[in-house]
Amino acid sequence: MADRLIIVESPAKANTIKKFLGGNTKVVASMGHIRDLPKSKLGVNIENDFEPEYINIRGKGDLIKSLKKEASKARKVYLATDPDREGEAIAWHLAHILELNEKDLNRVTFNEITKNAVQDAIKAPRTLDKNLIDAQQARRVLDRIVGYQISPLLWKKVRKGLSAGRVQSVAVKLIVDREEEIEKFIPEEYWNIYANLLKLKGKKAFEAKFVGKDGKKQELKNEEEVKTILAEIEKNKFVVKNIKKSEKKRTPAPPFTTSTMQQEASRKLGFTLKKTMSVAQGLYEGLKIGEKGHVGLITYMRTDSTRISDVARAAAKEQIEKEFGTDFYENRFYKTKADSQDAHEAIRPTYIGLTPDSIKADLTNDQYKLYKLIYNRFIASQMSQATFDTIAVDINCGDYNFKANGQTLKFKGFMAVYVEDKEEKEEQIPELEINEELVKDKIEPKQSFTEPPPRYTEASLVKALEEKGIGRPSTYSPTITTILERRYIEKEQKQLVPTELRENC
Repeated sequence: MADRLIIVESPAKANTIKKFLGGNTKVVASMGHIRDLPKSKLGVNIENDFEPEYINIRGKGDLIKSLKKEASKARKVYLATDPDREGEAIAWHLAHILELNEKDLNRVTFNEITKNAVQDAIKAPRTLDKNLIDAQQARRVLDRIVGYQISPLLWKKVRKGLSAGRVQSVAVKLIVDREEEIEKFIPEEYWNIYANLLKLKGKKAFEAKFVGKDGKKQELKNEEEVKTILAEIEKNKFVVKNIKKSEKKRTPAPPFTTSTMQQEASRKLGFTLKKTMSVAQGLYEGLKIGEKGHVGLITYMRTDSTRISDVARAAAKEQIEKEFGTDFYENRFYKTKADSQDAHEAIRPTYIGLTPDSIKADLTNDQYKLYKLIYNRFIASQMSQATFDTIAVDINCGDYNFKANGQTLKFKGFMAVYVEDKEEKEEQIPELEINEELVKDKIEPKQSFTEPPPRYTEASLVKALEEKGIGRPSTYSPTITTILERRYIEKEQKQLVPTELRENC
């Protein structure tokens, strides 16, 4: 007879936490949800306060019998499903199936699968959180009502087998609206003039861009305007009018939330949202790392918070100062958005000492790439600003004004580890003096046309949904996967394009 039975969601998670719990403890997996609304009907009693009608999920009969058997043999049952609304609802359904008292202290949660986190959770069980359960149920009922009311219309008007959803319908509309913007877009011509200039005895040219005339900005709309300016430039000399030197600082990005991780993994690694979440799930639940056995490598990957624990902050400080020196560390706190649930920490490595390269041999290529992205982003978030020396030079050629901008990296700071967007380019400008005459190396006019707004990618669609407050971190990946599978949209390279079904969505 087991002293304790701990029920988690997945076998991988069960394998990881088994080794943290001594004594007569058994850890089993529920394999996700065990009860849900029926597929054959609405399953929501609209006339009776929208009461959901749950049934056991088909195919889980043997698993339910096994769970009941194990629970009957245990002195204490702990429900250790994931620490979010969905996990709370699964725990609630398990309590119903196993006939546990909802008021008993049998719910345990941990944001990371480490020995301390698991043991501390077991020491401090709580009752089921009715607010979280109700929040999940409300979302599930809304999804069902929207889906079951709109889907039959789609079957009738478009094609059998289609479906609609509360979040996916909005996602499709965003993509369709963007496509219509692109189709209606009329490009407009514009020009730029670039001057490659040298000091009188200089060897390396630098670039200055035309900005206007007589100190006023001027936009170049056509070739005739450009030809007029080029003719005047030929007659005049380029002279330095003003020099402004300053210092620019760049601050690191906060540690990952679910959506920012998905966006960066898409941009930097080329991962789909589905792949990112699958790989992250494996890193969270635990992998066999050498002699350490199964280790949970990252904190819970469904979060909208940028908060980190004091323990993680101290570990980051130690690692940064050891590897880079004290000048590279800065204790940073990031403000979480007002509408964030802030239930869990940001996504970060659980053991700062397990650097990506030190465990590379134990990871698949995809696991290594994502772990390195998460690890470096977290470490960088606790590092000093990068510092640049900048220079802005105003240059006149007759009545026409040009500007040259340069910058050099003074102190790398967090950029020694991670850069969110493109690397900052160093643009070198030689030492110049006011009224100094410069030599024309080359004058280059360039014709361009305004471009329509870009089509959404998975990453930019997630950003748009998040900014509009649509969906939650856990819904972005399944939403986009569903509308792709239903062929409401398709991918052209990385871009999301509506299909012929869009007219009926």
